[in-house]
Amino acid sequence: MSQLSPDEHSDELPALDAAKVTALLKRAAAEFERRPFVAYRFLKQGDVQTIGAYFWPGRVRLLDDSGDEERLFEVEPGSSVLARCRWQPNRAEHPTLIAWHGMEGSSASAYMLSTAEKAFREGFNVVRVNIRNCGATEHLSPTLYHGGMSGDLRAVIEELITRDGLSRLFIAGFSLGGNMVLKLAGEYGDGAPPEVKAICAVSPSINLRAGCDLLMKRRNWIYQQDFLYYLRRRIALKRKLFPALYDATGLQGIRSIEQFDNRYIAPAFGFRSVDDYYAKASSLPVISRIRIPTLIIHSRDDPFIPFTPLRDPSIAGNPYVLLIATERGGHVAFISANSGDEDRFWAENRLVEFCRTIAGSADVPSAQRAKHAPRL
Repeated sequence: MSQLSPDEHSDELPALDAAKVTALLKRAAAEFERRPFVAYRFLKQGDVQTIGAYFWPGRVRLLDDSGDEERLFEVEPGSSVLARCRWQPNRAEHPTLIAWHGMEGSSASAYMLSTAEKAFREGFNVVRVNIRNCGATEHLSPTLYHGGMSGDLRAVIEELITRDGLSRLFIAGFSLGGNMVLKLAGEYGDGAPPEVKAICAVSPSINLRAGCDLLMKRRNWIYQQDFLYYLRRRIALKRKLFPALYDATGLQGIRSIEQFDNRYIAPAFGFRSVDDYYAKASSLPVISRIRIPTLIIHSRDDPFIPFTPLRDPSIAGNPYVLLIATERGGHVAFISANSGDEDRFWAENRLVEFCRTIAGSADVPSAQRAKHAPRL
């Protein structure tokens, strides 16, 4: 079930740190072996898992009624993101989970709220961040967002370290957010802040071209149309807010995610083309540089984020990365038959368990050679 990176590929890494991380990830892998994912018997197929998780009773919320503290983080001049924060008493004494959602999700997405509740019960502060423009925050930035916008996450992390004095940060991303957190971890390389203790990614889209190609297949028409509905609506709203910046001519004629990215995303962020955007915004090329204990959970039957890119040798060859590959589970779903003393959302439970394991380690190693990496 699990793919733990072999020791023999660590000869270019600091040997002591690589050995410590390998031992730590072996402990985490043993926990996954003890609690393997078994799909709920009425929801075994990938699409059924994915849709079932979305409509699971009690998880659908139209509004974020958590009561968590709202906080704005300025991520670049003129642009901010809205986070919802739940703090333990004496917050600086507790580990903190920073959660990053997927495409067209928000801090109120079911998996974000559920993971936050579980992590808080385990003693974590939780910061749920809306990706730029998401969660009805279009007014907070004149720009859009793209799938590799790791700089925003970097800015949030830096503020929590410098302003709040938080010393144990755990970063979790789902779907497109998973790509962003892995990309940032790779960009940090040997220079990750020592306060960042672990990275978690559930169903990450590490190769944006491959993900787009799969999403555009006929079988995934309903998923693509759902994303396009919200993307078109966002452009129309941005046009009202920033009329000089957005042209909505022909918006309704856009029929694919690739067309949308080619029309709006690639030119807005200075990419030469949509293919240039997909190549430069994907985390796969930098995963080999990750030097923070990292968990990736992905199902082989994910209907629109392909598993194939995760077979890249750079992932198996990095001793800082633990890949948990399940046969079933769909996309950010993983509804389990074996609930036992926890709810059925297995990936959320394992993510929190992984963070707890790392947080409980007396020495959480990382290969820092500089306090902070340069901003890319």
